[in-house]
Amino acid sequence: MNKPKFHIAKGDTVEVTTGAHKGAKGTVLRIIAGKQQALIEGVRMITKAVKPVQGSNNPSGLVKQEGPVHISNLKVVAARAAGKKPTKDKAVAKAPAKKAPAKKAAAKKKD
Repeated sequence: MNKPKFHIAKGDTVEVTTGAHKGAKGTVLRIIAGKQQALIEGVRMITKAVKPVQGSNNPSGLVKQEGPVHISNLKVVAARAAGKKPTKDKAVAKAPAKKAPAKKAAAKKKD
């Protein structure tokens, strides 16, 4: 099965565009590809009841953690990590000037 591609990646700074958490910004902690969701640092905090596990140092009781947000509700705000393609703002700034098509230029020379 092919790996799905998304407009966000782990480590990106994103903003929630719709829903109850609209306007919230945070860093992508994890992407859940199968459900097309992402965990965003400090956004959609949920309380989860966790049972104690013998011999484990993990916290038990009521634990606050990030809940998933659908990827379609997210917009990239900050530049990605090194080696990734640029965000939309940088791509627009680097757009080259358009040239006239070769056919029109050749037709003008014949006249």
